[in-house]
Amino acid sequence: MTATEPSALLQSLKRIATMLCDAKVRFALAGSAAAYARGGPFGEHDVDFVVHVEDVTKALQAAADAGLRTERPPEGWLVKVYDGESLVDLIFRIHDRDVDDEMLGRAEIMNVAAVDMPVLDAGDLVVSKLLALSAHHCDFAPPLLMVRVLREQIDWDVVQGACRESPYARAFLLLVKLLGIADLRVEETR
Repeated sequence: MTATEPSALLQSLKRIATMLCDAKVRFALAGSAAAYARGGPFGEHDVDFVVHVEDVTKALQAAADAGLRTERPPEGWLVKVYDGESLVDLIFRIHDRDVDDEMLGRAEIMNVAAVDMPVLDAGDLVVSKLLALSAHHCDFAPPLLMVRVLREQIDWDVVQGACRESPYARAFLLLVKLLGIADLRVEETR
């Protein structure tokens, strides 16, 4: 995947957020763009939004009506919108859990590049990153950067509870504790 110019991604972020608002789609900014909105670095590859599972068809129709190319990939947990060269993922299921009113209700309205929009809760951002860790994808660097920047915005008890069943997430949380990023109650298992 090639990097897209950050200014083009920011323009797409604003365009898609406005489009989703106008179409009355329930959504929140997610991924590295949400981390950026909360004080982190901006990503170079795509923009992620979470959309309510019941609003996926409405979101795709709004994008098509705006002249944007859409795609339903086989993964079954997201759809894609292309704004020129910019890729925007509309995620409706995170780790076998539908994006619902509860998750979207935790989002905070923030001003992102001069547009007010809901931004995913910092804890939900971290949980989504940590639950993606696996034997095939175990790079701690991106979530480590995220938690260093967002540490004061994260409800660590919620993160630990949500990640209890993942050995990769637990290992990451132990690293967070050992590095002094957060005072966690993570214990090593033998």
